[in-house]
Amino acid sequence: MERLQQAIQKAREARDTRQPQSLPLTDEQRHVPEEGADKDIWLSVPEIKIEPRLISRNRLMSYRGGPDASPYDMLRTKMLQQIRSNGWRRVAITSPYSGCGKSTTAANLAFSLGRQEDLRTLVVDFDMRRRGLAEILGQTGSYSMADVIQGKVPFHKHALRYGENVLFGLNYTPTRNPSEILQSKRMIEVLERLEAEYKPDIMLFDTPPLMASDDSHGFLKNVDCALLLAAADETSIDHIDVAEQQLAELTKVMGIVLNKCRYISGAFGHEYGSY
Repeated sequence: MERLQQAIQKAREARDTRQPQSLPLTDEQRHVPEEGADKDIWLSVPEIKIEPRLISRNRLMSYRGGPDASPYDMLRTKMLQQIRSNGWRRVAITSPYSGCGKSTTAANLAFSLGRQEDLRTLVVDFDMRRRGLAEILGQTGSYSMADVIQGKVPFHKHALRYGENVLFGLNYTPTRNPSEILQSKRMIEVLERLEAEYKPDIMLFDTPPLMASDDSHGFLKNVDCALLLAAADETSIDHIDVAEQQLAELTKVMGIVLNKCRYISGAFGHEYGSY
């Protein structure tokens, strides 16, 4: 009897230490993402590296935060209030013509949004005729967002990450026929796939100037709203009026931002000069 009890005890111990065998997964279980999978897909994107000398030279005022970032932080907060009130996600930044600072504004808004740790922001440069954001951020590469749309390179291998909650999709080479690409069915499918895979709270698009080509006109119907950038002492009232009318026919106008203001002393509690 004693030997029998010892054998039973050994069998129990062996059973307790044995690893349970996993049952085969059902089809539904195979498609259930693991906890933290959303974060992993963001962190798998390479981190952007910006040379310190470019921060001042290219007016990346929001990169380090602080008082110099206040104008962009204020713009960010007003933008977020409208986004949340209206249930928007896709926001375009455009201008009547080039030189109004829309790409610089897009970069600074990205850094400002990056300090909102509870938000995920995807920033895409769809001004495909030039390097734009890549030039401002001092980045080099071999592809463009046109290549992502056409399936030549996956987004996760092309994108760059700032912090843990901002992704950039840049253009390292100009695109020959951006208007056709921006109006294609594949572009719509790529945006939907990016939303499904990365689940961003905000998608910020740097789009071509309205009066320079039809590139924006074919794309802006796919966004929820747009900010119109104008340059102080450069953009005429007539151009702003025409651009706003064109924009209103394509999407909702979130507002008009007067950029490059030189005389705003005291407007934000500090002396900023031009920004």
